[in-house]
Amino acid sequence: MKILFAKIIFVSIFLIFSITVVFGEIPSITYSQAADMAVAASTDLNFERRGLKIMEKAWALGIRNFLPRLNIGVQENDRLQEFSADSFIKNYNLNMEQLLWDGGRLSMSRKLEKSELDLLNSKLDRMVDDIVETALFTYHSVLSIRAIIEIKEKALEYYKDQLRILKREVELGLALPIDVAEAELSIMEAHIERISLELDLIDLERQFAEQLGLEILPQLKEKIDINRSTVLPSLRASIVMAQENNCDLADLKFMINKRQTELKYASRQWIPSLKINGGFGLSGQYYPLTRFNWSVGLVVEFSNPWLQNTFGFQRGMESPNDHTANLQNSTSPFPDPAAGMGKRQAMLALELEREKYKIALERICFLVERSIEKCSLANQKRIVSLEAIEAAERRYKLEEIRLGLGQITRIDLMKAHLSYTEMEIAAVEAAINLLAAERELEQLLALKPGELELFANIYNSGGSL
Repeated sequence: MKILFAKIIFVSIFLIFSITVVFGEIPSITYSQAADMAVAASTDLNFERRGLKIMEKAWALGIRNFLPRLNIGVQENDRLQEFSADSFIKNYNLNMEQLLWDGGRLSMSRKLEKSELDLLNSKLDRMVDDIVETALFTYHSVLSIRAIIEIKEKALEYYKDQLRILKREVELGLALPIDVAEAELSIMEAHIERISLELDLIDLERQFAEQLGLEILPQLKEKIDINRSTVLPSLRASIVMAQENNCDLADLKFMINKRQTELKYASRQWIPSLKINGGFGLSGQYYPLTRFNWSVGLVVEFSNPWLQNTFGFQRGMESPNDHTANLQNSTSPFPDPAAGMGKRQAMLALELEREKYKIALERICFLVERSIEKCSLANQKRIVSLEAIEAAERRYKLEEIRLGLGQITRIDLMKAHLSYTEMEIAAVEAAINLLAAERELEQLLALKPGELELFANIYNSGGSL
């Protein structure tokens, strides 16, 4: 169902995109839509899901081990003898064997198999997370480069206008030809930088479209907002959230449960298993067969690394009035002494997983604290970048006044504008760094993209998520 649902979503998105492109309306996609499209378009993920689905069906069919095992046999033995009467013996048999008790080992073995499937499911979830993070990173990168290109294009237009004015000033004898040459060189450098960014953007957009399973990248609805601040939850609430929902901790908890099941399984190897068996048969020389027989028995199997013993008793009857009984016992000493270390190995593995969980639990507190601090510093960098833009703008206006007073040249004014442009680019980069830091914290808290602010508002207002 999950695979079918993902295919439906992907096909629907693709059809909507195709129709809107045909009619000239290019749709725009958000962060979450891009993530969903990337997940739906992943071929590796789809094949992994299909393989896991087959394994889950195979595990479900394993319930057959709890049901009786039937065996149907047909035998015809014809014998033509030279000095004795010919014989034509026909036998039809139906045998049944049913496990009554094995100390829960069969149930635990199925639990271990199920835990392996759960582990594979967890790995698939990690694959989904990786695909989502890659899509988000590319989304942010495209927005970043586009914003920087837009800033550089405006700066390039400004430089061209200043060059025209500068050439006019040279004609009037108000500036030197060397200033024109320097301005032209600055414009060429800015033009080369813009072209390099556009080349990078083309490759990145093509890569992003492939990630989404599209030939043409649609418009991106989200924009880089350098004025957007961050809302952070408290450290205590974040640590509690991480300890309860962090994916790494969840995997370690799962491994602890698995090792505990393995230890229980190894501890119950000494418990004997009980099986009941029975059979019914028809025999005779001609049809319809007139002779019948039946039997019912009990088998006790005791198996451990130092002793393997099987005891069986069977009681039955053969027509017309014959009664049968069968008693057998077989013993094998020291069948597999090395397996005696299985319980100790299981205990050691459990102890190791618990120690790893303890270390991870302590480390997650440090990571959450560091991530919150990182978000705070990234936000401070964004604020300082905005202040730097304002300072660069004030400086540029002052330089315009100084140019009017003849205290500086137009080249100096262009350099002041270049500083202003660099501050704008730094603000865009700071906004991107803030988004990356917030996403890192969201991953630690097992939150979806964009849920950090909601989580912070709920906990900061005294609620619970």
